[in-house]
Order: sequence, then structure tokens, then C-alpha cells
Amino acid sequence: MTAAWKSIGSGALDLLFPPLCLSCRAPVGSEGGFCADCWGVLAFLDGPACDCCGTPFPVDPGPGSLCAACLAKPPAFTKARAILAYDDESRGAILALKHADRLELVPGFARWLGRVGRPLLDEADLIVPVPLHRSRLWSRRYNQSAELARRLARDCNRIFDPLALVRNRRTLSQGAMPSARARRKNVLSAFKVPDPARVTGRHILLVDDVLTTGATAEACSRALKRAGAAGITVLTLARVVKASEAHI
Repeated sequence: MTAAWKSIGSGALDLLFPPLCLSCRAPVGSEGGFCADCWGVLAFLDGPACDCCGTPFPVDPGPGSLCAACLAKPPAFTKARAILAYDDESRGAILALKHADRLELVPGFARWLGRVGRPLLDEADLIVPVPLHRSRLWSRRYNQSAELARRLARDCNRIFDPLALVRNRRTLSQGAMPSARARRKNVLSAFKVPDPARVTGRHILLVDDVLTTGATAEACSRALKRAGAAGITVLTLARVVKASEAHI
């Protein structure tokens, strides 16, 4: 009887508040999905990619292959993966979550992160979001990366620790930086682990919304490694594939 009433209640809610596409807000069949039109233009990153940073390859060079950047200078994290290419089709929904208080998008996006990031989640002891500086958190009222990480941890039965890593100085928006070099300089020494005991010996899954040049993920990973983390992997909703799409 309880299950039946839950089903009736769910159906009534769907009539009053029908599930909407994560991107264009058109009605869809189930919560947390995209409509057929939006689905058809999204660029999913499910093809061959760098085994470390996840940069897509135009052809498959074989398992374990690394991009030139990772060969030249291996990052502090061991793997980074993203669901989508950050482009005109995916940008709207991601920016709505980031800047427009659209927290109802979190459950659907977290489910996607859980599916795509399953191999990373299997190795993770702790899920940590990329932190905002307290002044920016105060003005924005929430950290979209923390909300994604919180829901992902709940869905996947992992430990969520939003205080393991902090941003100890305010930085300019990475989206305003003119180059990869400027991004790296902007976040240099911007993160710290207040209590190393929280991360020492643990495998950390670092969660963010968009991976652009990897400068923020690298700075966070270095701070976590200095504090004794056993390993760091990175999971994001999207990543920039073309430099022209870098504005976030």
C-alpha cells in the first residue's frame, strides 16, 4: 500500500510539476534528463582520450596513451574525467547551475557523474569539492561544486568532506584569465588543507563543474598531496576541448 501511495503521489507531482529538460526546460519523460533535441547536439566525451587528463583524441592510439602535455609534465592528479564537452550546447545548463540558483539541476547532474565516474568512485575514500573563497561563497550563497559532490556522495555511499580543502586567498575568476599561464598563476598557492589528518593516506575524488586548462584541479591536487593524500582523481560535468570555448 505504501509503495502504491508513493507511486500515486509521484504521478500527481509530475502532473503539477512535470520533469523538464536540464538544458532547454522542455517537458521530458523523467527527471534529470535532456529532451531529444538537446540530447542530439550534446558532445559526450565517451571516445578515446588521454589516460591521465581525459583530453579527447581524434583517433584511438591504444590503451594507456597519454597526451603530449601529460607526457611532458605529469599532473598532480592521476586521472581526470568529464561527461560533456563544454560548448554552446552544454554551457547554458552548467551556467544556470553555477550562477542562476538552479539547484534543482543537481540531482540529475549528480546521477550522470555517478555513472561516468564509477571507476573513479570505486577507488575513492573521500569526495572533496573544489572550494570557493568565503567571500565569494557569501555573495553567491552556495558552491555548485560542493552541491554536486554532496549529492554524488549520498547517491554513491561515499564520505563527503567540504572542509578538507579550503581556498585561503581570494582569486580572480578563472574565466577572466587570458591564458593557461595566467590561470596557473592566479591559483598558485590558493588552496590549503587545514587539517591534514582528514586526507592523509586517503584516495580523494575532487569534484568540480568545468575543467578548462586544469590549473585549478592541479593547484587543488598539489595541496592535497602535500597534506599526505594517497592519490587524487578529478571528476567534472564538462571540460573545455577547444580554447575558443573557455569562457565560463
